[in-house]
Amino acid sequence: MHTICVYCASSSQVKQSYFEATARLAKIFANEKLSIVYGGGSMGLMGQLADSTLENGSMITGVIPRFMCEVEWNHTNLTELLLVETMHERKEKMAMMADAVVALPGGCGTLEELLEVITWKRLGIFTKPIVIVNLEGYFDDLIKMLDKAVDENFMRPEHRKMWEVVNSPEDVLSAIRNSVSWDKNARTFAAL
Repeated sequence: MHTICVYCASSSQVKQSYFEATARLAKIFANEKLSIVYGGGSMGLMGQLADSTLENGSMITGVIPRFMCEVEWNHTNLTELLLVETMHERKEKMAMMADAVVALPGGCGTLEELLEVITWKRLGIFTKPIVIVNLEGYFDDLIKMLDKAVDENFMRPEHRKMWEVVNSPEDVLSAIRNSVSWDKNARTFAAL
C-alpha cells in the first residue's frame, strides 16, 4: 500500500471537529509513509488534508479539472497537481492511482465519488479497499440506505463487504488492512 485516495468536503463552513479529524488522518498516513491523492482543492477539509499532509512531510497529489484552476479553486502548494478536462477523468484518475479509498464527510460531490467507486467495486472495475469514516455519525443515513438496498434485494448481502465503516481516523489503517479481498470476478454476482 502506497497511495490513498481521500474524498472530502470543500466547504469551510463545517464543524471544527471535522477539520481536526482530517488533520489527524493526514498525520497518520504521513507517519506510515503513505502518499495521498485527492481532488486538488484548497478550501475546507480538502485544504486541511493537503496542508496537514505537507506539514507532516508526506506527498499529496491533486487531480483537478482545468476549469477549477481557472477560478483558482486549486491548492497551489501540492507535491503534484494533475490537470484533467472533466470531472469523470478526475474521478477515474484518482481511483486508478489509489491502493485504497477513504471517504470523509462531504457534500454531493463526496457522496457521488463514494457511490461511484462502490459501484465500480460491485462491477469489478475497482477492487481495492473502501473505508467510510463515519465521523460523529455523519454517514449514518447513507449506511442505512445501503443496508436497505440489500434488504430489498437491489444488492446482494455479500455486497456489504465492499466497504468498511469506521468512526475515527485512528481506525482507518486497520480497516484498510483487514478489508475483504475483492477481485474482478465480483462482476459475476453483480446482477441479481
